[in-house]
Amino acid sequence: MDRIQAGDVLVTDMTDPDWEPIMKKASAIVTNRGGRTCHAAIIARELGIPAVVGCGNATDILKEGQM
Repeated sequence: MDRIQAGDVLVTDMTDPDWEPIMKKASAIVTNRGGRTCHAAIIARELGIPAVVGCGNATDILKEGQM
């Protein structure tokens, strides 16, 4: 989690309140689990950044450093 830089897309299984400092650096959030009222979706709305939640296998498809 300490490797995320400002502007990166955060791709993870799910988030919780401990992730908030990291989420504030992200330009977008993608999670395997969740729905429109999940933590990641709510924080993304507050931050004004895009979020795709409930993807199922985003962490399997999208790899670190991939562009």
